Amino acid sequence: MPHTPALGPDVAVETEVKHSRFLAVVRRVESSEAALAFVEEQRQLYPDARHHCWAFVVGDEPSSRAERASDDGEPGGTAGVPMLQVLHHRDLVNVAVVVTRWFGGIKLGAGGLVRAYSGAVAVALDATTLVPRERREKFYLGVGHAHAGRVESELRGRGVAVLDVAYADRAVFTVAARDIEELEGLVASATSGAGELEPAGFEWVDT
Repeated sequence: MPHTPALGPDVAVETEVKHSRFLAVVRRVESSEAALAFVEEQRQLYPDARHHCWAFVVGDEPSSRAERASDDGEPGGTAGVPMLQVLHHRDLVNVAVVVTRWFGGIKLGAGGLVRAYSGAVAVALDATTLVPRERREKFYLGVGHAHAGRVESELRGRGVAVLDVAYADRAVFTVAARDIEELEGLVASATSGAGELEPAGFEWVDT
């Protein structure tokens, strides 16, 4: 099952190898554009560093997943790909990591660089709260405005993911659930049999 960083601030962890400093920063991202903007942000924050190596994986569906990595001037294959392999090993999606390096005066060699960059990512991920991502069936549910607050509270209280609420002539919830029969029973109970679920495809949600 894929995992992703929990919603919240970036996680940043610094390590040191033979006087070189490695700052690994992990961020949850929802698109390739957001990941690349994150890389540029780190460059701007630390212009005195020699390298800003990075890797990201975006997309819940394996068939449409996007991933990229960069050594940013380090010898080919010693930074970006090893970082990406750590993300693969932990089955992570919707995540970007940038490792900024300040050279300490001692060359690490190809093997040492691989270990330093992959190790920096691993340590940062160890400090990151990760949550599972699950593919669930999605539905629309319309209810009267007078009952919307109570229905939403009951849905969330029973573990139903409420993805969106739109208000027009009535409140329309977009919901996703693991157990469809349980959802149908909950909706029937919460709406006194008046609510109807309209299939709306699938959605990946944090669980």
